[in-house]
Amino acid sequence: MKTHDYTATVAWTGNRGEGTAHYKAYDRTWQVETPGKPVIACSNDPLLGGDPSRPNPEDLLLSSLSACHMLWYLHYASDAGIVVHDYRDEPVGLGQAGPGGAGRFLSATLRPVIKVARGADLLKAEDIHHQIHKVCFIARSVNFPVSYAPRFIEV
Repeated sequence: MKTHDYTATVAWTGNRGEGTAHYKAYDRTWQVETPGKPVIACSNDPLLGGDPSRPNPEDLLLSSLSACHMLWYLHYASDAGIVVHDYRDEPVGLGQAGPGGAGRFLSATLRPVIKVARGADLLKAEDIHHQIHKVCFIARSVNFPVSYAPRFIEV
């Protein structure tokens, strides 16, 4: 196996002039910068006082998990002769907060609605989901169970 690096810059943008002089003196905002790509303005979870209009780490993790799964699904569907016309996922992550605010994901469910060509082998289309966890970089990296609840629409 060969290794490779992923890089990003995470820069705090929440200094209102006092730095972290006290707990309410600063904003929990930052931006994610990756070379040659648009900057993503982020905040923490709204449950912790974050800006609900910005992505938070939990949003980004769940979205990354879903996107990785989708890309592998499209690849495997293409290899299997299943023509996908549209793929839209609305994943749900179940989180738990403990004493002192320590949190974690307990599970995630990917819920894609996949439009496939009429006459597609839907059993094969369903089975592809269960192969992806073996190869998806993100799914192989998380320590919580990921389940799948796909819905297929023939077009």
